[in-house]
Amino acid sequence: MADVSTVKRTADQKMGKTVEALNADLHKVRTGRAHTGILDHLQVDYYGNPTPLNQVANVSVLDARTLGVAPWEKNMVAAVEKAIRDSDLGLNPAAVGEVVRVPMPPLTEERRKDLIKVVKREAENARVAVRNIRRDANHELKELLKSKTISEDDERRAQDEIQKMTDRHVAEIDKALADKEADLMAV
Repeated sequence: MADVSTVKRTADQKMGKTVEALNADLHKVRTGRAHTGILDHLQVDYYGNPTPLNQVANVSVLDARTLGVAPWEKNMVAAVEKAIRDSDLGLNPAAVGEVVRVPMPPLTEERRKDLIKVVKREAENARVAVRNIRRDANHELKELLKSKTISEDDERRAQDEIQKMTDRHVAEIDKALADKEADLMAV
């Protein structure tokens, strides 16, 4: 059976992973600015095998609204361009010599508001996940108390610490949301 420190450590790790997952999801939400992370999940047909884009090309930011994708093999330019065009990102790449230029279209006001709704929903899901982890940890503490492995004082103290942990992670989620909202509303 677990002890108090294991319960707290596990809860902290799970909460941390929830915040990391939210940050990764928010990273994928496209703002009007060029960002190499936007293309991270794309797969390119590399001699018949779907391969992550970053394994066949170098992705860089050319300017505030343009990405440059330079395939390591000249014959991959068309495949890279096709993969970006066929993605769900709504981008329109153009091959210029051995580099694929990917201009980022500016976001409309309506699209920004839709994206803000999406990031708020993601943040709320992360908050709920953190609270569920707190609930599970408190349940484990009650089981330890019931089996007389820990005292009531230890349980109360551990619950307070888990609550502080929860508050800290929820604050991180709120900050990530506020940063992303500001990023989306910046023109």
